[in-house]
Amino acid sequence: MSDIIDNKTQHRFELEVDGHLAATYYKIDDGVITFLHTEVPPELGGKGIGSRLIKSALDQVRAKGLKVIAECQFVKAFIGKHPAYQDLPKS
Repeated sequence: MSDIIDNKTQHRFELEVDGHLAATYYKIDDGVITFLHTEVPPELGGKGIGSRLIKSALDQVRAKGLKVIAECQFVKAFIGKHPAYQDLPKS
């Protein structure tokens, strides 16, 4: 399993596992990152890959000082379930 990378040219954070790519897509504008959609291939489902991807993406976003808009329901649910990330959403 490799590390989660910010593929800026594709506007996504990505994680490759066993030849499959999980990714969460975003756009950035004025210090705010909007998570648009998260994709985890069926072959990786139920293994916590999506949560690992989002956790790392949010950690990287925090390090950059960005605020978050979670249009993606998976990201929104992750933030809702993890109090450590509830300071990130743009108010």
